[in-house]
Amino acid sequence: MALDEGTLAALRDDAARELPRTTELRHALHRVPELGLDLPLTQRLVLDALADLDLEVHPGRGLSSVTAVLRGGLPGPAVLLRGDMDALPVTEEPDGDLVSGHPGVMHACGHDMHVAGLVGAARVLAARRDEIAGSVVLMFQPGEEGHGGARLMIDEGVLDAAGSRVVGAYGVHVMASTIPVGVVASRPGTLMAASDTVRVTVHGRGGHGSKPYLAADPVPVAAEIVLALQTMVTRQFDVFDPVVVTVGRIQAGTTDNVIPDLAHLDATVRTFSPATHAAVPERIARVCEHVAAAHGLTATVDYERGYPVTVNDATEVERARRVTRGLFGDDAWLDAEAPVPGAEDFSYVLEQVPGAFVFVGATPVGQDPATADYNHSPRARFADDALVTASAVLAALALDRLAQAAG
Repeated sequence: MALDEGTLAALRDDAARELPRTTELRHALHRVPELGLDLPLTQRLVLDALADLDLEVHPGRGLSSVTAVLRGGLPGPAVLLRGDMDALPVTEEPDGDLVSGHPGVMHACGHDMHVAGLVGAARVLAARRDEIAGSVVLMFQPGEEGHGGARLMIDEGVLDAAGSRVVGAYGVHVMASTIPVGVVASRPGTLMAASDTVRVTVHGRGGHGSKPYLAADPVPVAAEIVLALQTMVTRQFDVFDPVVVTVGRIQAGTTDNVIPDLAHLDATVRTFSPATHAAVPERIARVCEHVAAAHGLTATVDYERGYPVTVNDATEVERARRVTRGLFGDDAWLDAEAPVPGAEDFSYVLEQVPGAFVFVGATPVGQDPATADYNHSPRARFADDALVTASAVLAALALDRLAQAAG
């Protein structure tokens, strides 16, 4: 049974009434950004913000996470709502009073918005506790930016925190540009890429730069590998299931007239389907090793798996589309045409539970989404008004899924 218009309107209005409080929390979080899995200040702010809501609260054992369970007044299954908490090693360029108080660290990806939006959703839901048939698990997660915090929280039992496996999982990600403030975008199937890292060492034999024939120069071999990898992705993979290989670092030698023993390459690899994600490591290794062998050298390839592909459940994306339009009108929803090449560790949750991850526009009013600074920029800015959208959409997704289960 879907939520009716009156319920959706009340959720929207309640989220709007919570805006001053969610904004205050967001600003407090923004001023104390922390990196990785150990976020004591952030965790304390979250615990304080939840203290008056009568939740079952469980701080993480091996990381600074917070899992909170909101029990409804009626029996039913559980759903999960997630907000990631960590910041980035970015030096913020100040613009007004809202600025990081930790030099070199910044909430440049809007995770402060995610946390505040999830707390706002918790408040909206807690006010309706007696009407909820089931439970809502609130997943406050550190370590999204490359540390796999979602996987660690799964290992600590977040998906079963309510006593049974959650039947749906939902998350939002704000965007500092590309999407107007308040607009929600997503798509069924692949939403975000898998992200891996490959490190290649070409083993040569050093010598004098004037007599390369007496040495085994790894530098031109490394350069040839860079080009061969680009040819590989266009000739060995379907153009409609793409692979992106970007070599971001090449390092070799110490001066101009010395041939080094070694040359190093570091690259990021993005894939958009589980099948391609599985096939890429062997093919990259083959190219690197055989190009080196063609020149009488060897190459060592270290392929490191990162986050898997973020795959949305089609039914759950349709739910997100329906509740968003019910909350804010038809124009508030945007069907994303293509996946985003960035990666996200909510993918670990969606590998185990059907759900949806959606983008929420947070481009500040007065800025063009097409030209505003993107997430991860030291100049990235996020409109506080997007907190209303984030809170209302998360709350509505939870209630709608539980209402479906109740029949």
